[in-house]
Amino acid sequence: MMRTANPVLNQRTFSRMGSFAGSDTMTIQGTVMKTGIMLFLTVISASMTWRMAATGGNAMPWMIGGGIGGFIMALATMFKPTWGGLTAPAYALLEGLFLGGISAFYQMKAGDGLVFNAICLTFGTLFSLLFAYQTGFIKATQNFRLGIFAATGAICLVYFISFIMSFFGSGISIIHSSGTFGIIFSLVVVVIAALNLVLDFDFIENGAAAGAPKYMEWVGALGLMVTLVWLYIEILRLLAKLQDRR
Repeated sequence: MMRTANPVLNQRTFSRMGSFAGSDTMTIQGTVMKTGIMLFLTVISASMTWRMAATGGNAMPWMIGGGIGGFIMALATMFKPTWGGLTAPAYALLEGLFLGGISAFYQMKAGDGLVFNAICLTFGTLFSLLFAYQTGFIKATQNFRLGIFAATGAICLVYFISFIMSFFGSGISIIHSSGTFGIIFSLVVVVIAALNLVLDFDFIENGAAAGAPKYMEWVGALGLMVTLVWLYIEILRLLAKLQDRR
């Protein structure tokens, strides 16, 4: 049984594919190519809100619209994988609007170099874990999947509770602080987000091996992008906290 904490890449995705006999099938190379396309689209749209925020413009509406729109596109792909060819690129463009703005805000708050370092660490983590997965150093065993699934769920629950509490003028402020606990919490979240990449690699590899239909390449690319976006944001938050302690 394949289990992943990524809402886009989960066991039910394959059960919704139906019959695809005679169609082109999913390949790892195709998924990599589509991931590259999505990264390019994300950078293009991110540059728009980055410039807007950096020059004093009001990027917040674009950021909020992009974040909400990206979430909707991810949900649409999860429930209707055949739409991936449209919803996955749309997710990349919309999520880029959010990432460009938030990156600019962090840059202005913490100083030059923060965003560049976060990008380098994100892709460094991606390629390091890909190498570890391909060499068999890290294996997506059933216990590994269950552990990451549970840890990811716990983190989502903490963030959700903090979000709900914020409407009542409260929140779990300690997880957002630059104190020792806040930094440790961010470190743990970064590690869990990174390990979700292993589950994404495993899901994509199994999908290709199972002869999944071609459109699943977009689904696989989207799932990987969702994890990369989460990892990047968490690394950005961690670096900003470390910068505040100086």
